[in-house]
Amino acid sequence: MEKHTIQTCAGVLREANNIVVLTGAGISTESGIKDFRSRSGIYKLAPEYILSLDYFYKHPKEFYQFAMGNLYHPHAAPNKGHEILAKWEKEGKVSQIITQNIDGLHQKAGSNRVIEFHGTMKKASCLNCGKSYPTEEMVHRLETMVEFYVCNHCETKNKENRYIKPDVVLFGDSGEWFSADGFHTILNLIAQADCILVLGTSLKVTPFSTFPQYRRPGIPLLIVNQGDTPFDFAQDTHVIRDSIGKTLSQIDVMIGN
Repeated sequence: MEKHTIQTCAGVLREANNIVVLTGAGISTESGIKDFRSRSGIYKLAPEYILSLDYFYKHPKEFYQFAMGNLYHPHAAPNKGHEILAKWEKEGKVSQIITQNIDGLHQKAGSNRVIEFHGTMKKASCLNCGKSYPTEEMVHRLETMVEFYVCNHCETKNKENRYIKPDVVLFGDSGEWFSADGFHTILNLIAQADCILVLGTSLKVTPFSTFPQYRRPGIPLLIVNQGDTPFDFAQDTHVIRDSIGKTLSQIDVMIGN
């Protein structure tokens, strides 16, 4: 990591007071959670199709077994990166976190202004009546019931209509933020920001990957990610390829001085 780059980023963040943060799997890997596409990622264990809506409907039991083993991390703890973002929110610097992650670690660290763009593994919902089930309850149902994935609080002729699906966005699925109103809200946040901070995402999965392009001209884009992104050479962009926790810790010290 070049010294002048981190000093430049610290200078930008010191002056900013409306930072919108975009986070991906890279911030959670520092808490021991696997990412999806790296050499040791989840998709090396199984194809992407297993996390599709189609697979969920065809093989709900197998889907849940895979999801509980690979997407649900109730004992994972926030790392230094999560903690510093929560600190900056309390200090009035971070106005919004928009995350691809479904682990809830930003909230565990104390961040309140979090948009979970791809949903959450903390709960599941009946596709018919909308009844919400904590994931802890779904784990218990899986262990004690045959058709644990079928809601027993409502009735429909077609059993599939009352399947209980985790509140995550699967392939072929759409979440609450994948609507016109959802996009409008997010793009408005991006447009108002005085700095966009990207942490631990390659920015290659649409539509999340498009968000940085909606910043106003001249607004700095800071990227902390081990791999490259399509925005690395964009105007007013600064790139650091290092640990998020280490980088934010160093910047936080610089900001405080």
